[in-house]
Amino acid sequence: MAFACLTLAVILSACASPTPVVVVVTATPPPPADTPIPEPTATLVPVPLSGPQNGTTMRWIDGSTLAYVAPSEFIMGNGGYDAPIRTVALDGFWIYQTKVTNRMYAQCVAVGACSAPALELGGPVYSNPQYANHPVVGVTWNQAQTYCGWAQGQLPTEAQWEKAARGAGGSPYPWGVDKPGCDLLNLGYCMGHTSEVDAFPDGRSPYGLYDMAGNVFEWVADWYDPAYYTNAPAANPAGPDNGTYRSIRGSSFETDFDQVESAVRHFGSQSYHNRDLGFRCVVNAPQFFAPYCQTAAYIPSGTLVSGGCELPQTRVAGQYCAAGNSYATIALPKDAIYEASSALKCDEVVVDGQRLLVCRGPNTQETTNPLTVCNPTCSNSPQITGAAPTCDPGYTLDAASSSCNYSPISAAPGLAGCPSGYILTNDGGIQACAAGKNQNGECPAGLYFDALAGRCAAPTGLSVVPYGIDNPELAVQSYSGCPYGFAYNETFQCCQAVSGGTYPGCSPGSTFSAELGACSPGEIRLAGPGCVTLDVTTLKCMQPVDTCAPIQDETRCIHNPFCRWNEKNGTCDIRK
Repeated sequence: MAFACLTLAVILSACASPTPVVVVVTATPPPPADTPIPEPTATLVPVPLSGPQNGTTMRWIDGSTLAYVAPSEFIMGNGGYDAPIRTVALDGFWIYQTKVTNRMYAQCVAVGACSAPALELGGPVYSNPQYANHPVVGVTWNQAQTYCGWAQGQLPTEAQWEKAARGAGGSPYPWGVDKPGCDLLNLGYCMGHTSEVDAFPDGRSPYGLYDMAGNVFEWVADWYDPAYYTNAPAANPAGPDNGTYRSIRGSSFETDFDQVESAVRHFGSQSYHNRDLGFRCVVNAPQFFAPYCQTAAYIPSGTLVSGGCELPQTRVAGQYCAAGNSYATIALPKDAIYEASSALKCDEVVVDGQRLLVCRGPNTQETTNPLTVCNPTCSNSPQITGAAPTCDPGYTLDAASSSCNYSPISAAPGLAGCPSGYILTNDGGIQACAAGKNQNGECPAGLYFDALAGRCAAPTGLSVVPYGIDNPELAVQSYSGCPYGFAYNETFQCCQAVSGGTYPGCSPGSTFSAELGACSPGEIRLAGPGCVTLDVTTLKCMQPVDTCAPIQDETRCIHNPFCRWNEKNGTCDIRK
């Protein structure tokens, strides 16, 4: 890799897209004129808040989840020449629970706030939906900082990153003191490629953060200076004022097992990018943004159930390049049968008793092809039960577009109380409806659950919020506006996509299912009686050699199976 590490050795290394779900704005009509609208004074009664605690989570405007790290001192460093052991005090901050994914980054590109990442040889293609939940790679420091700014945050300082990774007590690893292994993180060629950002729950940090070790390295805000922490401020150190290199923290899927301690520092030029370098953001002072006018429908976690016969337990075990060829390995049950796409050339092997399918794909471009694996004893079709698309409180489902439209209601409870998804509050003797948790147990985006108040509250300290409530005056008083690429619609009290814009798609850990018309927590789709279909992606392992361009004769061109004639340009091009 092009950046140096603690030992000054060169490290060799390798965010859905993740195309966001595109929905057309169909604003929900305001309530009828005779619907009672509560007076603003009925919703402005203050309620005591405990505030967020360590590990409190909050969904954010780009589809990510933020985790709170409370103010405190922590042990920083490991005694290395550029990482002396010292006690550092930090203010509280919110940090992304996962690395920024390809899908999240694609949203920033779609609204025109970010530039596309570089396509890295041997790395995942950013626009391939198969990698929607993988970390975005191929981004420079400037690109990472630009994304964080669009999401109302910034790159974490080295001190913030290290505290979030190891906790206040200074554990060597995010999960504690146990030696690293392939069950805790993606490193040392355990997988040989990037993995989904939430694939290793057992390796989470004390604040519930994923991938603070392994998968891909992460940009941080500081300039790198090996001597900085010898005399750095004891409270909220922000790094040197200037420098030649930017700091990089963490480790990657190619990192050796002895280089994954949370205190290990790396650095690279500000323009550097690679296939195993990504980032996450911090939001030091989250603002309360208006809700989006539309969001993607979702299937609540735990509702996908297979009826009928047992489905085969199969998975894509890895992808790799060898001698310029691109391979993928698939783990198969002992008696399963399979059918592969004609684009894949597959052979069976058995390794340590495990039946594996080794498939070779095109080596000059990344491709994704289906492979169906079936249980041969099945005779009846599997079914999906309890998997109806749903929306967060404050939204109604538009089945035609598979989207959820923002539909605020009156705060005044009806004879039957509050609608589903809302809670009845009693503040100062005034009863009102307020948006509650969704079917996944999460507060609406931009709100966290406050234990003392017993409700979803804004990080700005608002205990009574207009989210899901039709109250234009309170909305104007409470909301801080909309992210770049969206405009506030006063009539519907929500953030509407500007021309050409898109709304955030599925959150990390879920994938949009065209069959269900919603974000599904499952990755493998059902494919018939006792069958599952895997998307098998093989990587681009070499640059194509253009043998077509020199051909100037149309007849010679069309008779070459690897070429096609471009009638418009009068050129012979490589057949894609």
